Amino acid sequence: MARIFADLRRGLEVTLSNGRHTWRSDEPPESGGDDTGPSPYELLVGSLAACTLITLALYCRHKGVVLKSISATYEHGRIHAEDREVSVDPKKGFIDQITSHVRISGDFDDAQRKRLAQIVERCPVHKTLANGVKMIDKAEFG
Repeated sequence: MARIFADLRRGLEVTLSNGRHTWRSDEPPESGGDDTGPSPYELLVGSLAACTLITLALYCRHKGVVLKSISATYEHGRIHAEDREVSVDPKKGFIDQITSHVRISGDFDDAQRKRLAQIVERCPVHKTLANGVKMIDKAEFG
């Protein structure tokens, strides 16, 4: 289980901790923040990128596949719902989209290339986002 503790500090800056590490998130000035850390969506796609690269590295380690390097670029954006062939709530108008570009370097045969391309979509965070998340929200007032 992953557990994160979050506290709003000043402005829109949020301090995050898992009990072992502390980091922050903020919004850029054009969104009313001070840009003291990555935005929440940057943290989200950063988590996906980290999970994907770790999953690829662990797969290669397990299978004895030698990697030269792995790097990736992830982007989050919103597109008009009518631009996609996905059933969405028509009231929303937009759907979220994450695009990845993963670069895997090494001396691979065709079967390894095919399998590594499949592994890109099989990291746990990718599966969670692709399958949807059941949200349970509780607000407490004091």
